[in-house]
Amino acid sequence: MTDQANPPAVKKLFIKTYGCQMNVYDSQRMAEAMGAEGYVLTEDQSDADMVLLNTCHIREKAAEKLYSDLGRLKPLKAEKPGLKIGVAGCVAQAEGEEIVRRMPLVDLVVGPQTYHRLPAMVRGEAPAINTDFPEEDKFDHLPQRRATRRAPAAFLTVQEGCDKFCAFCVVPYTRGAEVSRPVDRILREARDLVDRGVREITLLGQNVNGWHGAGSDGEWGFGRLIRALGEIEGLERIRYTTSHPNDMADDLIAAHRDVPQLMPYLHLPVQSGSDRVLRAMNRKHTAAQYLRLIDRIREARPDIMLTSDFIVGFPGETDQDHQDTLRLVAAVGFGTAFSFKYSPRPGTPAFDRPEVDGDVADQRLQELQALLTKQQKAAQEGMVGRTLGVLFEKPGRQAGQMIGKSDYLHSVFVDAPQARVGDLVPVRIVESASNSLRGELAG
Repeated sequence: MTDQANPPAVKKLFIKTYGCQMNVYDSQRMAEAMGAEGYVLTEDQSDADMVLLNTCHIREKAAEKLYSDLGRLKPLKAEKPGLKIGVAGCVAQAEGEEIVRRMPLVDLVVGPQTYHRLPAMVRGEAPAINTDFPEEDKFDHLPQRRATRRAPAAFLTVQEGCDKFCAFCVVPYTRGAEVSRPVDRILREARDLVDRGVREITLLGQNVNGWHGAGSDGEWGFGRLIRALGEIEGLERIRYTTSHPNDMADDLIAAHRDVPQLMPYLHLPVQSGSDRVLRAMNRKHTAAQYLRLIDRIREARPDIMLTSDFIVGFPGETDQDHQDTLRLVAAVGFGTAFSFKYSPRPGTPAFDRPEVDGDVADQRLQELQALLTKQQKAAQEGMVGRTLGVLFEKPGRQAGQMIGKSDYLHSVFVDAPQARVGDLVPVRIVESASNSLRGELAG
C-alpha cells in the first residue's frame, strides 16, 4: 500500500531525438513505454533521472556527433551517479557494444526494433545491450498510446525496414527487412489518435508506400489503407513519407485523386537525374521512368506539390551526370527538396568506392541548391492570393498570432486571436517569406 504521506518520487526522462520523423515517433513510443515505469518527460537534461539519445545514422558523421554529445554528459553523470544514460536508434544498432566500450558512462544500448524491451532493461531484467531483430512485433508489447502533449497532428508508423539496398544507405542494416503492420492495428491506433483530438496523421515508413499489410480478407495495398483511413470520422488530413518511386502503385496514385483527406503533397526521392548514377546507386528506376511517373501523378492530382531528395557527388559522378540531374529538376519543378553531398557509410556497398573531389562536389551542390531554391520560391509565391486550409499547431511569438501547416505543408503565420490549437480554417495567403507564408483568415 502506498504511503500517502511519502509518495514515490517522480522519475524524469529526457529524450534527445536525432534525424527523421520515424525517430520522432519512436521517441514518443519510448516515452510511453517508460511512462508505464513511472517516468515523466522533462525538457531539462540536468534535471533528468534518465537521458536517452535516440540516434539517426543517415547524416554525415552520425556516430561522431553521438560520442560528442555523450562526452558532454560526463559532468552530469559525475554529479549524479544514479543517472541512467541510454543510446537508442540506428547508431545504437550499428555500433552496439562499441558505444559502451568507448563511453563506459552509457548504461543501455537499444536498437530500433527492440525498444519495447527498454523498461525491462532499465529494471535489470534484460541485457543492457539489445540490438536484435526479434521475431515478435514490438508494437504488440508497447503500451497503448497516450497523450504526452496535446497536438492536432501526429505520426503513425505503418512500415519499417527496407529491402531496396541502395548502395549509399544503411537502413537495411540498421532497421532490417521490410515489415508491414497489420491493417487492424493501424486503424485502431489511428482511431485512438483521432479520439484524442488529432486531425492530421502522417503515415511513416522507411519505404512507406511499399506497405502491404494483412487484412481480414487478405493482403491490402497502401492505396486501400489510405481509403480506409479516409473513412475515419474526424480525421481531416492524411500524409505519408518516405516513398520509393518503384512502389507508386496504380491504386495509390488513384487515392491521390479520390481521397479528399489525402493532402496534395508528395515526397518522392529520386536521388539523381543520371541513369548511370542511378544504376550505381542500385535505385532500379531510370530518370525517364521517374518523369513518366510524375506525369501520371499530376494527371490524377494536378495541384499536387512534389518534393524530393538528391545526393550530389556520388562516387563516379561526372559533370554530365550532374547536368542530367539539373535537367530533371528543371523538368519536374519541385516545391522544395533536400540535397546533400555524398558521404560514405561504413558497411554500405558504396563505402569503398573512389569519391568525387570535394571542391567539385561542393560546387555541384551549390548549383543544384540554387535551382531548387528558385523553384521553392516560385512555388511559395504561387500560393499568394490562394485560399488554403491551415491546421493551427501552436501560438506564434506575437500576441494573437497562430502558426499552422497548409495543405501543402508550408508553415503559415496568421493573426487569429480567437483561434485555438487544432482549428482547421480557410486562410487567404497574402505574403511569401523565405521558408513560410503569411495569411489572413478568409471570409
